[in-house]
Amino acid sequence: MPNFRLVLEYDGTDFAGWQAQRAGERTVQGALEAALAHVSGASVAVIGAGRTDAGVHAEGQVASVHCAMRLDAATLQRALNAVLPRDVAVREIAVAADAFHARRDALSKRYVYRIWNAPVRAPLRERTSLWVPVALDVAAMRAAARALVGTHDFASFAAAGSNARTTVRALETVALEQSGPELACAFEGPGFLRHMVRNLVGTLLEVGRGRRAPDSIADLLAARDRSLAGPTAPPHGLTLVHVRHGDFRPQSEGLEAKRVDAAEPHG
Repeated sequence: MPNFRLVLEYDGTDFAGWQAQRAGERTVQGALEAALAHVSGASVAVIGAGRTDAGVHAEGQVASVHCAMRLDAATLQRALNAVLPRDVAVREIAVAADAFHARRDALSKRYVYRIWNAPVRAPLRERTSLWVPVALDVAAMRAAARALVGTHDFASFAAAGSNARTTVRALETVALEQSGPELACAFEGPGFLRHMVRNLVGTLLEVGRGRRAPDSIADLLAARDRSLAGPTAPPHGLTLVHVRHGDFRPQSEGLEAKRVDAAEPHG
């Protein structure tokens, strides 16, 4: 059976996250597996690069699936998009090497948390950005963010009750980019703890509001105490924008895999 690599975009607002859960829960994985079953006539299991939480979006989620299919990749893409719900779409598809695994082969994931920092809310950004009406000190937030880059124990920013074997993670990039009232907080690394990005954003927002000093981040990392960090930012501002799999090349002639600028498990 060919192994397909899919790049997905979805609005996570009405999904209970990526991963298929108990009956009745609407998930992205469940919607994609149902669409594949409809097109192929067989039950399949889809592997996602990152398990985004309920309410979290994706521009470049990557999935892999072995599926008996006589359709070429372009035709399969059209067929899937014809039956998928309107809040999820297959942006790209290609045949990968048989051993390709979307989760295990992921080298890094990039998440972006979007903040609309203006006195008036923006209805068109309501589902994808956190509205913060008070002015933020972005320079202070950037100063605080610098302490997060590198390999650290992020226990202070893990979800309460996390059962991760280790809370040590590496952040390759933390960047805050401002364009008018929109502030995009980007985090990239090989792996994230559950709620880690949202907890980091909640803490940086406290710095931006003047409630926490920029140089307090180092002490928070050393404390390894979740109760000392800021609140968990709401999920709707978070988007998985990119999953890097190294020098991926499609296996089928004439197909080109594009680099995707789009998001980690457990943001």
